[in-house]
Amino acid sequence: MRFKTRQQWHRLWFGFVLCLLTIARCTTANQQQKDASANQAIFPKGEKGSPEYFTGNAWNYGLVPADSAYTTLVGNVYFEPGARSNWHTHPAGQILIITAGIGYHQIEGQPVETIRKGDVVKCPPKVRHWHGASPNSGLHQLYIVPNTEQGIVEWLEPVSDAVYYKQ
Repeated sequence: MRFKTRQQWHRLWFGFVLCLLTIARCTTANQQQKDASANQAIFPKGEKGSPEYFTGNAWNYGLVPADSAYTTLVGNVYFEPGARSNWHTHPAGQILIITAGIGYHQIEGQPVETIRKGDVVKCPPKVRHWHGASPNSGLHQLYIVPNTEQGIVEWLEPVSDAVYYKQ
């Protein structure tokens, strides 16, 4: 390729450099977003959740085991981007405290809600619901299951992609 003027050559070179800088910036931004989610963790990652109950990767770390003194179960779950629980119910309900990331929550029959750091979600007793991360962000949540003498959880069917992506 031959350039008629030095200006043409400079334009092409400038365009090439600008393209490389844009690619590098996007790659760095994506890595920073992934690193930020991992660095926001308050608790260890814990044990990987069973594919029988989760779509994608979810990690559970128990904080307060169910016992007869407190009758409350407390733990932390980290959902990788795109991961979500199956539909499920809790005999005495559940409270979620979102500590990092962006995700979704839905009570059956209601629209899907976006949840973010600082949100508190109340899942009523015996009501079908699900929760998990958004497609592009991980989600950290504390869960509190009260009155464990009534039972802890009943796992149901997976949340379909049609339901998950219906925003």
